Amino acid sequence: MEIYKEFHFEAAHRLPNVPAGHKCARLHGHSFQVRLSVRGDAPEPSGWVMDFGEIKSAFKPIYEQLDHYYLNDISGLENPTSENIARWIWQHLKPALPALSRVEIRETCTSGCIYEGDWETGK
Repeated sequence: MEIYKEFHFEAAHRLPNVPAGHKCARLHGHSFQVRLSVRGDAPEPSGWVMDFGEIKSAFKPIYEQLDHYYLNDISGLENPTSENIARWIWQHLKPALPALSRVEIRETCTSGCIYEGDWETGK
């Protein structure tokens, strides 16, 4: 079974590695949506995979690093694409939330990324 908890944060960024003239090379911001999924059993007597509050608590220090910041200034996010943000969140959250199964990032209503760990290493 898989459960999820959603968060949002506001942040500015620019993409330094896009072709010259690309609009994303300019400083701009997004209202990022994050969905964190956790996979596991839902045994009785609780009947749940995990308390949603545990997901929120595990994500809080990461959220505080992202919300209302310039993402390019964060170590590891010098090229803050949706893909790199999802991977960065995974790497920082997985140790505190071992049942983490998916990180989804939406930077607009129609564009985003789903990350389920490194396929080659399983991390």
